[in-house]
Amino acid sequence: MNLSDEIKRLHELHQAGALSDAEFEQAKARVLSQAASSEQPIDLRKRNDSLGETLGNELARLRRSRGDRWLGGVCGGLAVATGVESWVWRLVFALFTLTFGFGLAIYLLLWIFVPEE
Repeated sequence: MNLSDEIKRLHELHQAGALSDAEFEQAKARVLSQAASSEQPIDLRKRNDSLGETLGNELARLRRSRGDRWLGGVCGGLAVATGVESWVWRLVFALFTLTFGFGLAIYLLLWIFVPEE
């Protein structure tokens, strides 16, 4: 939705009585200030590239844990990298192993290819 469409929609809401005069002015000022603060439209390719770089950086710093480990330290390392508790990762791997059958294979591959701390 572009700026003129947003202001038009606000005007329609104001005319229908859904917005009071003060609410209309506040909403209009907020829309205009957001438009002024965003200098350029968002380029989705640049956004996706930066997202890919961030994900790549996170994966590059992935290490198996020495302290939080039951077998290979994969779940402990994933916990540090993602901020999700290690028991949740253990549960995910167990559920994927029991339901789909490939959780153990993924765990073993991570154990082999992810370096230790």
